[in-house]
Amino acid sequence: MTLGESGENLAVLYLKRKNFRIVERNFRTKIGEIDIIAIKDNTLVFCEVKTRLNKSYGYPFESITPRKQEKIRNVAQIFLAIRGSSYKFDSVRFDVISVLSDSPSVKIDHIENAF
Repeated sequence: MTLGESGENLAVLYLKRKNFRIVERNFRTKIGEIDIIAIKDNTLVFCEVKTRLNKSYGYPFESITPRKQEKIRNVAQIFLAIRGSSYKFDSVRFDVISVLSDSPSVKIDHIENAF
């Protein structure tokens, strides 16, 4: 299992504890991927997960550039066009989950409405 996969698994567990319903993981298109798609309180949430072993290159969430945000928005539009009618929701938002796996502890930051 890669560091990224491990971080995504931790993020899923975190979201489930916060009463999110996971509807899809690793939704892929030709232009990109969304790590986790979930629903909570009638909001469809597109989650980008970034995992790092330490802060030597900054916090994980700092690596989500405006270009990456735009790519995620475009993939979300494709998801909505293909599968959006399969779910009941009133709004959409984009969250970032930052996993800092600085042994022996793990720190998870959840930034709602990140972009």
